[in-house]
Amino acid sequence: MTQDFSPAELAQHLETLESRLAYQEHWLDTLDQAVAQQERRLEKLEQISTLMRERLREQHQALHSGDSQGAGRPEDEVPPHY
Repeated sequence: MTQDFSPAELAQHLETLESRLAYQEHWLDTLDQAVAQQERRLEKLEQISTLMRERLREQHQALHSGDSQGAGRPEDEVPPHY
């Protein structure tokens, strides 16, 4: 079943398709930029998470090494006027 379109109808149909394609390309570029930005933010958050894990591990080790030595840390001591 074929339809015979007039040249004006074909031109209108082609213009509609080109418009849709341009709109889709625009949104594809916009989404691509958003994904790239989120990837950069994710990498930064992963770096922060790694640093925080390392610091927590260091604090945990310092806390346990202080307990095993029997010596309290200065920040844990009660001032003499208490």
